[in-house]
Amino acid sequence: MFLVITGAPAFCDGQQGAQRLPPLAQRLATDFSTDPRFDSSRAIQLRLTGFDLPKLVELGTSARELFRAGARNPDRVAALVDDGYVTDLAKAVSGGLGGQVGIAPGVFLRKLVADVLDRVDYVEGFDPLRDYHLTLTSSELSEVERNAAASTVRAFTADEVELDL
Repeated sequence: MFLVITGAPAFCDGQQGAQRLPPLAQRLATDFSTDPRFDSSRAIQLRLTGFDLPKLVELGTSARELFRAGARNPDRVAALVDDGYVTDLAKAVSGGLGGQVGIAPGVFLRKLVADVLDRVDYVEGFDPLRDYHLTLTSSELSEVERNAAASTVRAFTADEVELDL
């Protein structure tokens, strides 16, 4: 058995992916024109529905629980990164990406694991509510994510610009 997990349509449909090997492309071919309600969980490919905020929070809480299983300080992780914190971080990340929750999972998981969970576990005294401030820099975002983040920047009218006279 060979299992490939990818969220990139380019893998199945693009010229640099499975299409380069016709026998593989034939084995992976799946008809997604049918009603998604009747998809089989045993199909060659599974159709992934888009993320909404509850699914993003569920992903975050699942990641937290997996992290806790191998953490040095699992009780500290549970106390400081509770469900409410995960929900707030999910809202902040998706809000920073123009409210487009569907493109937020990768950024959200990177921020949750590397910036929050890892620090809570290893840095004594780190409290994410007090010490962590979400930043989304263009260098860490894909082009799609950068475009979404740019949509959150509000344009000012000429009357709103203060001038020093």
